[in-house]
Amino acid sequence: MGKGFFISNTVGIVGLVLSVAALSTIIALSVVYSQEKAKNNNISPTDGGTTSRPPDITTTPTPSNEPWDKYRLPKSLVPDHYNVTLWPRLAPNLTTGLYIFTGESSVEFECAEETDLILIHSNKLNYTKDNNGHLATLTSMSGDPAPTIKNSWPKPETQYLVVELNGKMIKGHRYRLFTKFTGELADDLGGFYRSVYMENGEKKVVATTQMQPTDARKAFPCFDEPAMKAVFHITLIHDQGTVALSNGEEKESKIINIEGHELQQTVFKPTEKMSTYLLAFIVSDYDFVNNTIGGVLIRIFARKSAIAAGQGQYALNKTGPILKFFENYYNSSYPLPKSDQIALPDFNAGAMENWGLITYRETALLYDESFSSNSNKQRIATIIAHELAHMWFGNLVTLRWWNDLWLNEGFASYVEYLGAHDAEPDWNVKDLIVLSDVHRVFAVDALASSHPLSSKEEDIQKPAQISELFDAISYSKGASVLRMLSDFLTEEVFTKGLQTYLAEFAFGNANYTDLWKHLQMAVDANKTELPDSVQNIMNTWVLQMGFPVVTIDTTTGAVSQKHFLLDPDSNVTTESPYNYEWIVPIKWVKTGVVQTQQWLKTQSATIIEMKTTGNDWVVANLDVVGYYRVNYDQDNWDRLLNCLSTDHKLIQVINRAQLVDDAFNLARAKIILTVQALNTTKYLINETEYMPWESAVNNLDFFYLMFDRSEVYGPMQDYLRSRVLPLFNYYKEITSSWKTVPDGHMDQYNQVNAISLACRTGYMECQGLATSWFKEWMDTEVNPIHPNLRSTVYCNAIAAGGAEEWDFAWAKFNNSNAIEADKLRYALSCTKQPWLLNRYLEYTLDPDMIRKQDATSTIVYIANNVIGQSLAWDFVRARWSYIFTEYGGGSFSFSNLINGVTERFSTEYELQQLKQFKADNSDVGFGSGTLAVDQSIERTLANMKWIAENKQNVLKWFKDATPK
Repeated sequence: MGKGFFISNTVGIVGLVLSVAALSTIIALSVVYSQEKAKNNNISPTDGGTTSRPPDITTTPTPSNEPWDKYRLPKSLVPDHYNVTLWPRLAPNLTTGLYIFTGESSVEFECAEETDLILIHSNKLNYTKDNNGHLATLTSMSGDPAPTIKNSWPKPETQYLVVELNGKMIKGHRYRLFTKFTGELADDLGGFYRSVYMENGEKKVVATTQMQPTDARKAFPCFDEPAMKAVFHITLIHDQGTVALSNGEEKESKIINIEGHELQQTVFKPTEKMSTYLLAFIVSDYDFVNNTIGGVLIRIFARKSAIAAGQGQYALNKTGPILKFFENYYNSSYPLPKSDQIALPDFNAGAMENWGLITYRETALLYDESFSSNSNKQRIATIIAHELAHMWFGNLVTLRWWNDLWLNEGFASYVEYLGAHDAEPDWNVKDLIVLSDVHRVFAVDALASSHPLSSKEEDIQKPAQISELFDAISYSKGASVLRMLSDFLTEEVFTKGLQTYLAEFAFGNANYTDLWKHLQMAVDANKTELPDSVQNIMNTWVLQMGFPVVTIDTTTGAVSQKHFLLDPDSNVTTESPYNYEWIVPIKWVKTGVVQTQQWLKTQSATIIEMKTTGNDWVVANLDVVGYYRVNYDQDNWDRLLNCLSTDHKLIQVINRAQLVDDAFNLARAKIILTVQALNTTKYLINETEYMPWESAVNNLDFFYLMFDRSEVYGPMQDYLRSRVLPLFNYYKEITSSWKTVPDGHMDQYNQVNAISLACRTGYMECQGLATSWFKEWMDTEVNPIHPNLRSTVYCNAIAAGGAEEWDFAWAKFNNSNAIEADKLRYALSCTKQPWLLNRYLEYTLDPDMIRKQDATSTIVYIANNVIGQSLAWDFVRARWSYIFTEYGGGSFSFSNLINGVTERFSTEYELQQLKQFKADNSDVGFGSGTLAVDQSIERTLANMKWIAENKQNVLKWFKDATPK
């Protein structure tokens, strides 16, 4: 134990238990009371009506300058280290039914500025008063007496424990604050929480954590800001036979006796200096597999049944090589002695980069070739790489404040492809960033309601504002612009700057301009020619929202840029410091020959090399390394379409995908005609590569959303069926009538596209295949469907069937591992029976039927079904208050939920409903989905205009283009 912990283990534990014995029942009852009160003031989860309640009295709050009414900590206190002991109860209180944890914590800090006030973050903790009636005890570590406590109280609004002193603490002196507390080990997926699963008919409970961004304060009082780094000494008390884990290595574990109960006490070695949001502590009944590589102990923890089935082996095999890759990439040894990774049944995010103890959803870590598809396997490799990348970038060097979250998450989202590629070089996974991140985020960043990558620090204060930053802009746009930066600097220069940045700020904090400085140093040392400084170039991409469309006139060589908006008539109210101009790197090809990179530094310029003659054509943005779209003069478009139809392989695969995606989105923005975009799909009759097909399918999804309730639907189905049949037959042939699996990673993906689109367009052979496979499974209980094909086959079979098929799948869902259950959970949303969909929606609000982590995505799956769309929307509207309260205002998935249930909106009626939804729930709020509401309104308006302008032309085109 460190010197800051001033009582012995035995005394501390007994004190902890005695305080709990007196308080736990009172606290538990008070929690129940507050829950019941909240329920009485809200709409019931099963009743769309309202309850009788007194009218709210609205008053204007008086502005306060008190420090405890502000959301940021003052700079007066700097933590050095904590000693935290926690005892989670893995069984409910017999009287109240609540799960609780008890704890005590001491934090030693230095007084940086003379003050008579201690503010420390605390949320939903109940404190034990000391002998003087205060919620905390203050001790001086510098020899002189500490000021006595005048008053102490919790401040729930700003999530503080406030401690007022009778005198001032002295600058430069050190003090220690001690507290005892109780909290609920709730199932809210935040802070210190519980996860529940069944194993061999027995209910098992895991006590686990998710601290990012602002929930460490739910586990113990702490200075819960990323710049307030400290060393943590963690002790866990837990039942015998359970396993305790934390960030640090286990120091000692022994049996202790508390009031006649034999318990285990595990003490961990102190952590490195780190931020509170990276803390983790877990108590479980798990097993593990392990290996030691380069002196680092690697362990994969999961349910005993999953470990016994070998589901942790793939992650174990890949973690070591990926760690080694990043050690080389960063030129820095992994800074910890161990790397634990654990699969949790209930986990809101995909994974979390806790230093030394990374937490995952089960589907993001566990692999079983009997159930896992190649996309499951890729997800595991890329997520492991993402989290291990953070061990240095984010954990070793941490951003000072959350406004720079984009750099942390964008960087990991970029280099995850590099780490996964090193682990699985045959996959060619690096190319997939174009589909998964660049094209994905273009759709959001082309809205007038988008936002810049970097926010002003003063604009990000409240926890809800912080949570809202965890969006596609931070992750996918961040990844896209960093990939562009690495490309134009060259990877050698990029990594050199990165390495010196990490070396300078190790175990400390930085902001994104610090990285620009180090990259500039590498540029200068390498004498790399750039049109401006790294900072000035990147500011145009970081400090203004959106991206440009670069237009190239190959008849003259004229090149220009303009802010790309999906709805060109939308009103952009966000001011730009660069007037929506960017410094644009242009890599390009002329008739298959790579040309010298060019830069567009102003709104327009002439690049004479881009002028063409004869049959020459130009494709700009080679490999889609630039974060922009490209348009051409009509003659160049015609030559490109001719090339696609005659010899499409002259244009490389990524850029074939780009031409399709750019064309459809340029048409959405009224820059080219929609029928011209549709012309890019004609050549697909000869295309067998995954990326162009996936690009086409993704864009045609928009046509399904807009037209699957109109007369365009039939002709569209006929045309798309004519395009996909050659691909369907191609895979039928190379797999010997579906008996084998294609060799290549991308081919396995495209086989799924072939079957999915053929069935979706009503091709009878495909639908017969899906239903016969599913029936064989129902009849024999032996599943004949390859894991790669299960999601799409299950979906189509359930869509073609009725209650019998749905109930069979539901029974399998309830008795499957997480990997298989995820496929079934999606497929259950495909039924065409409204009553089954309504029943399924009701299941989403029962955590015993659909886990909380899966509730919002399940509702979105149902909304994606044309029959389920209105049902899901009505369901969300009627129960928004309950969903928002029960599923957490800070949930990262709220933006996905709102976008998902409104994606098909394209009528005036739906627009008015959406606006009414926003008004009706203004008092409840939308948390991390706040921006998504405005984006949905903007998208609905754009959809309405697009249909009005395009419906008849699109209908005619599909009819004319379909072979008779």
